[in-house]
Amino acid sequence: MYKGGRIILFAGLFVLLMAVPLLVNLGNATAAPTPNVDTPAINALSEKQCVESTEYMRSSHMQLLDEWRNDVVRDGATDYKSASGQVYEISLDDTCLECHSNREEFCDSCHEYSSVELYCWDCHDLADAKQAN
Repeated sequence: MYKGGRIILFAGLFVLLMAVPLLVNLGNATAAPTPNVDTPAINALSEKQCVESTEYMRSSHMQLLDEWRNDVVRDGATDYKSASGQVYEISLDDTCLECHSNREEFCDSCHEYSSVELYCWDCHDLADAKQAN
């Protein structure tokens, strides 16, 4: 092999260089935040039930909100029937933020941790959201 020693040396340096970010951050991961569900509206509920199950909302809430948006804008729908059979108004402001009035502690904490840019407030005025708090 022609100059095999150099090839192996540079391949090793390349692998080391690519591994530096992983090595620097090894053991420095921060724990995911726990959303704060301590709001007056939630505390007043006798049965703490969200629109869907907690597991579903943690993993698929954005898909649900996208479906709601499409149903309202394209079909004019105003009601959502959950898996439990309960009917809810399709509204981020009047359904979701009615209970989760602590947007900074509930929504923003996880989205900042995940580096997810929220675009909900492009349509929903921030002043309205702050009034809900």
